[in-house]
Amino acid sequence: MSLLAAFCPTGRLRASINLGNPILAGRDTAGAPCGVSVDLARALAAQLGAELDLVVFDSAGKSVEAVANEQADVGFFAVDPKRGEAIAFTKPYVLIEGSYLVREDSPLRDNAEVDAPGHDVVVGLGSAYDLYLTRELKRATIVRAPTSPAVVDTFISGDHAVAAGVRQQLEADVRRVAGLRLLPGRFMTIGQAMGLPKGRPAEAAAYLSAFVEARKADGFVAEALRRHGIDGASVAPPAVTPGG
Repeated sequence: MSLLAAFCPTGRLRASINLGNPILAGRDTAGAPCGVSVDLARALAAQLGAELDLVVFDSAGKSVEAVANEQADVGFFAVDPKRGEAIAFTKPYVLIEGSYLVREDSPLRDNAEVDAPGHDVVVGLGSAYDLYLTRELKRATIVRAPTSPAVVDTFISGDHAVAAGVRQQLEADVRRVAGLRLLPGRFMTIGQAMGLPKGRPAEAAAYLSAFVEARKADGFVAEALRRHGIDGASVAPPAVTPGG
């Protein structure tokens, strides 16, 4: 099987794009998908010599399902062990923070205070921080909003204790809605990587990993973050090679 066929069994590269994470993607003034992940998808398609189709979703969970079910060939996700059952991940290309948001009058002042009986934490269904907090929180209760951008509205309408999400999304919500504040620091660092269906040939996974490392090393990812005005995210460090 050729490398192109391994990536594109339909003859075109189908890239799963998640609009639910503003660090990765959004829409431009004309309504077309744009962002770091879109730029990387176009660069990969150009390098492979393939035509590109953007398969766009409003949540991470739907974007993951598309790749896991081979309805898309590559995607852009936070690395998580559960997702790794169906998706072969590269090393991260971007690191972002997961943070907590509360009301101004909340007694909560520290991330360590969140996991307590009687606290309900609103997350985006199927998001990386949903998967992480589902494993990590032992006493608080998880409440799932349909998408990550809907987390704060769900938090407010349900009179919940805490909202969790990507820091930049929560910062935008603080500016949008009065009477909210972020807890200091972060509860997790989220490594955003590329991935493809686990059943694809090993050569394709290796090629994708090399592509990501090259785009970190040559400044492509850093320039894309600058071009799209993304603050608070950093280019992930180079992958550590065996023996290196």
